[in-house]
Formats: sequence, structure tokens, C-alpha cells
Amino acid sequence: MRDTHYNVPDSKFKRRVVVRGSNMDNFRKDTEYFSASYGLVSTARDSLRFEQMLVNGGTLMGTQLLGPRTVKMMSSNKAGSLFGGGKGANSEGPVKSGFGYTVSVLLDPIAADSRRSTGAFGWGGAFGTVPWSDPTEELTAVLMLQQPHRQTQVYFENAIRQAIID
Repeated sequence: MRDTHYNVPDSKFKRRVVVRGSNMDNFRKDTEYFSASYGLVSTARDSLRFEQMLVNGGTLMGTQLLGPRTVKMMSSNKAGSLFGGGKGANSEGPVKSGFGYTVSVLLDPIAADSRRSTGAFGWGGAFGTVPWSDPTEELTAVLMLQQPHRQTQVYFENAIRQAIID
């Protein structure tokens, strides 16, 4: 992953997509706080390779980067019914999603109105980036937008689902 950074080098900064309504100078600030949920910048290629490694049980192009048990652990629901806009302590209805280690895990595709399979996992970025892995279908997907747009995400999932031949 040569194009994934918290602090984007000056030599790569011009390649960044301009986020609508944002002052890109705000993104030039280097950080010493490396969060699992904020600030990571990547390309579609790097994101896809990472997701492919996850769907392959930790292996990418013949190199074992993570153990299969590690990937299974990180992509399994650890939050019970506490996450994911569904059944929880104060709500009714099915549990749609769970939460693994830094990923959302799809538990009920029908209730979540998702075209992904049960057990698909991933996490969206602040500006509309949506990478995910679907172990059941042995596929990965990466959608990069300049702003969050749920309908485009639905169209993207539909196109992938329709392309799958059982």
C-alpha cells in the first residue's frame, strides 16, 4: 500500500481529489495522532488490495499478511445488538448490523436493505468512500465519491449483486 498515508507527502498531495465545500489547505496539516477511525488517506487501488487481502483470509498475492483467525475475529460482531440502527436496549426490530474490530458487519441484509451478503464487512469514510468485503461471494468492492451519497451506494451494490452469477 504505497499510496496510503495519514500525512500525505507533498509529492502526492496534488493527486488528492478536491472534496466539495472543503478548503484543501486544511488537509495539509501533519498529525501525530494515528486513529483507526479518522484521517487515513488512500487510493482506490490500495483500498481494493487491502479488502482483497481481508476476503482472502489475510493473504494477498501469495503473501500471508494477517492470520485467518485474526481476519475472522476482526470481522465478527463483537457488539451484540448495540450497533447498527436496529434492535437495541431502547428500540424494536431486527438487528441489521454488528460491529467487529474497526468494521461494520452485516447481520441481516433484508432488514438493512443491503445487497451484500450476511457477514459482509467494511467501513465508510467521511467523504463517501465505501470499501467492503463479502466473504460469502468471495468479492471486494471499493466506491470512492467526493461526498456521501447513499443512493449512489445503493446503485453500486445493485450493480455488483446483479453481476453475480450463481
